[in-house]
Amino acid sequence: MSGPERDLTPLAPLGLARLRSGPVRTQRPVYVDLLPPCNAGCPAGENIQAWLAQMKAGDHEAAWRQLTADNPLPAIHGRVCYHPCEAACNRAELDGAVSIHGVERFLGDLAIERGWGFERPTTSSGRRVLVVGSGPSGLSAAYHLTRLGHSVTVRDSGEQPGGMMRYGIPAYRLPRDVLDAEIGRLADLGVTFEQGHRVEDLDRERTEGGFDAVFVAVGAHLSKHVDIPNQDAGRVLDAVSFLRDVETGEREGLTGRVAVYGGGNTAMDAARVARRLGAEDTVIVYRRTREQMPAHEEEARDAEEEGIRINWLRTIASMGEHDLTVELQELDEHGKPHGTGRFETLEADTVILALGQASDTTFLRGIPGIEFDDDTVRVDKATLMTGAPGVFAGGDAVPSQRTVTIGVGHGKRAARTIDAWLRDTAWAPAPKHERADFDKLNLWYFGEHDRREQHEIDAAARSHTFDEVLTGLTPVEATYEAGRCLSCGNCFECDGCLGACPEDAVIKLGVGLRYEFDLGRCTGCSACYRQCPVHAIEMVPEPRAGG
Repeated sequence: MSGPERDLTPLAPLGLARLRSGPVRTQRPVYVDLLPPCNAGCPAGENIQAWLAQMKAGDHEAAWRQLTADNPLPAIHGRVCYHPCEAACNRAELDGAVSIHGVERFLGDLAIERGWGFERPTTSSGRRVLVVGSGPSGLSAAYHLTRLGHSVTVRDSGEQPGGMMRYGIPAYRLPRDVLDAEIGRLADLGVTFEQGHRVEDLDRERTEGGFDAVFVAVGAHLSKHVDIPNQDAGRVLDAVSFLRDVETGEREGLTGRVAVYGGGNTAMDAARVARRLGAEDTVIVYRRTREQMPAHEEEARDAEEEGIRINWLRTIASMGEHDLTVELQELDEHGKPHGTGRFETLEADTVILALGQASDTTFLRGIPGIEFDDDTVRVDKATLMTGAPGVFAGGDAVPSQRTVTIGVGHGKRAARTIDAWLRDTAWAPAPKHERADFDKLNLWYFGEHDRREQHEIDAAARSHTFDEVLTGLTPVEATYEAGRCLSCGNCFECDGCLGACPEDAVIKLGVGLRYEFDLGRCTGCSACYRQCPVHAIEMVPEPRAGG
């Protein structure tokens, strides 16, 4: 070999970027937060998944405060809400929905027992807001407006606050001490209640009171009527007035046989109350089928368990001295009932009409700009403002389903839009994440765990008392139910991605801080994504060089 000897091994490229020996990564994992179906299904806008996680961790007060950031009435909602969140719950596809309303009631009752309260705002906006109506929507708006620093006065024609929650929902479903405790907490926050005050001239009240904005939240207290041939006015009651009279003590007993005409929740309540007041026999007459009734199935089931009969596909044709003549109905091809010409006789000493309710919005009809759809007020769907500047409306006063939870959601939204209007700013809801539906989950992680139900008093015993019919979950049961939450779409630090990564590219950041990816190690194999039980990881294309 001529010349000096040479080392044929090339020098290592020191100082240059590390070269991969494997394939080039084409995708990378990212952590995401998706929208849980329960949150999406809650008309009050609660962050249900968040407070269930705090409940599971044993921090009850933190869970209650997370819950009440959106809804100030959890002990009430845990009793009377028809929990659409549970209908949306992904766990229903596995072994039964989480008993969200049961845990909510537990937290609400615990807060009352331990005297937890809301912190008063430390600053004042100097603005005054009038809320007309002390039902769920008005209470919710008053709460959120007060926390935003505004001075709020609630005016209502009833002797006590609560609206239809007090005068329409019987005590066996909503004990009055629970109602009073949650309303009392709002008074302690700084909300001013002026009961026995019927608002008849809104412009005058607004001017004389120096109010900068108004939220109208009157309930549906007016019963709809129907003419019945040979009707004896002394034997016919309307359901709303009947329930109100029972609440105020003006009606203490009821004898004989009672027929309730209607198929909604108010009809079920009226029939069950009549039974408790001493009616010998109670029957509900409804012109459609069970599947078509507006009442929730659980209300009809509870009524039947208490001995109340329901006659489907019947209408009242006429009244006799101690009976009713009803006509049998049939459904046409469109599902609408029509008469058959066949009749039956039912014994009835008293008839209670429960054919729906209307809101008394007549005091608004003279205000320029406000428009109506029958008894309801037209509002902007986003802001809930009427055609009159500074006058907003929600709950039963606007076109919507008439439930406590929807009313509370309206109150929260109105508070935010009223606040923006008072501050001369624009309000827009935050954009929603993609929903974490059932088909996105990896259910291998979750075993089957049967649902725990609230405990119901025996039907024979409860039908003669106004004591509460449900006893709620125990602390152990409530914690168990919170633990059944699947945490759909949001990381709950199960360490699955940490254990699945073959390159040790997942870094655990500490309790409550989740994880991050070391992209210097990650090969994009998607093992972390494929094992994540709740779809909190997505695989996205690798960004191209230069952006």
